[in-house]
Amino acid sequence: MIVLHHCPQTRSMRTLWLLHELDVEFRLRSYPFDRTLRSAEFLSLSPAGRVPALEIDGERMFETGAITEYLCERFSPDGLGRSPGSPDRMSWLVWLHFAETVSQHTAALTQQHVALYEDAMRSPIVMKLEAARVGKCYAAIEARLSTPVERRDYLLTSGFSAADISVGQAVYMARHFVTLDAFPAVSAWYERITAREGFEAALPQGDGIYDRDFYQPWPVG
Repeated sequence: MIVLHHCPQTRSMRTLWLLHELDVEFRLRSYPFDRTLRSAEFLSLSPAGRVPALEIDGERMFETGAITEYLCERFSPDGLGRSPGSPDRMSWLVWLHFAETVSQHTAALTQQHVALYEDAMRSPIVMKLEAARVGKCYAAIEARLSTPVERRDYLLTSGFSAADISVGQAVYMARHFVTLDAFPAVSAWYERITAREGFEAALPQGDGIYDRDFYQPWPVG
């Protein structure tokens, strides 16, 4: 039995989406995004108190990149994964882990707009800087999807993979702070991958950490 420990609208959504795409049996245990993650029980699953945590075959895993690599190697090495020796293996690894680059800037924006409980704690300068960094991440994805030589429907030339899931989920979160208006190839790719049943199944069901679709940056000065 696979058990996924999950908070809606967090990085663990990547793993939830992946499990649905893999079409394997699993049990979902959801938590509020609060001090529950600091309990002794949860820290025994994920010592830093973060989601996701995954239980599988009596073992415990944390860190989305590691979980994605393991699940793909075990259940879909040349479907959602790319096995060693595949021409797209290097690109698969790069884009799989690029998702965390996007997410670290989104996490900073989430802290500024959502997690900090007093306005005096928030910094319009940090908001602006982190939003600009998200925009640069979008630009990197745009360049990958749209080059002078070819246009790709997915991040890999060989088609849809867990790299699209990981980066797609990171973009889902980032869109709460930075729109895709200036990135037509990313917008088209995002619409394509989020039309999948696996994405729909991973969406929050009336819960989550965001109470609005978009958070406008504060003016500096």
